[in-house]
Amino acid sequence: MTDESTTGRTVSPQSPPSPRGGLLTDDRGRAGTPATASSARAGWLVPAALIVLSAVPMVAGAVRMTELTGGAAITPENARFFAAPLPVVLHIISVVLYSVLGAFQFAAGFRRRRPGWHRASGRLLVPCGLVAAFTGLWMTLFYPRIEGDGDLLTAFRLVFGTAMVLSIALGLAAIRRRDIARHRAWMIRGYAIGMGAGTQVLTHAPWFMIVGTPGEFPRALLMGAGWLINLIVAEWIIRRRPAGAVPRTVRGVA
Repeated sequence: MTDESTTGRTVSPQSPPSPRGGLLTDDRGRAGTPATASSARAGWLVPAALIVLSAVPMVAGAVRMTELTGGAAITPENARFFAAPLPVVLHIISVVLYSVLGAFQFAAGFRRRRPGWHRASGRLLVPCGLVAAFTGLWMTLFYPRIEGDGDLLTAFRLVFGTAMVLSIALGLAAIRRRDIARHRAWMIRGYAIGMGAGTQVLTHAPWFMIVGTPGEFPRALLMGAGWLINLIVAEWIIRRRPAGAVPRTVRGVA
């Protein structure tokens, strides 16, 4: 648009100078700010950290799958898996999907931009989480124990595995009632329990470096600490969000 002065001259409007740290545009010409770009990058830090946390258990699962499919030598440690491979195979596959897809649910910006993806992946996360929990419980109850697995560790596995099932079930029930806040809280708790194996690598590492291989009782405590740390962090995440930031209920949620 131009401005015709009384002298008939055409004057082009001047664009206001860009302030320091002002608007930037992307390749489609959409405006944004350095702060917005920085916030977007920061929004991916948590998903990236969760995927890194799950990397060691996923590698261990890949090694186990290679053993089962590649005809590895049967040892006292892996004989139970060769005797009944289906539970451990289902457990590994479901845990990998649950860990990776669940990590992306913590990318708030991505979730807001693609609500359809959030709902579609959620429909896959629920069965994956339940399969991971139920197969973990089955293996705890029916696989022969290996050296180092005592009664206390068995009790921890049963308690936290059952808690994971209940958390996912309560999260599913909440979303069916359109209760977003409770859905979010219970699904975070279930995911925290499911990610226990990653944190257990971190709780074991100092012991291995300082003391060596843990015995039955220290091993149980280190395993339990992994689940407990995750649940403490989960509760912090759930409670740190200001009141009203997540609607208590919502209509029309699929």
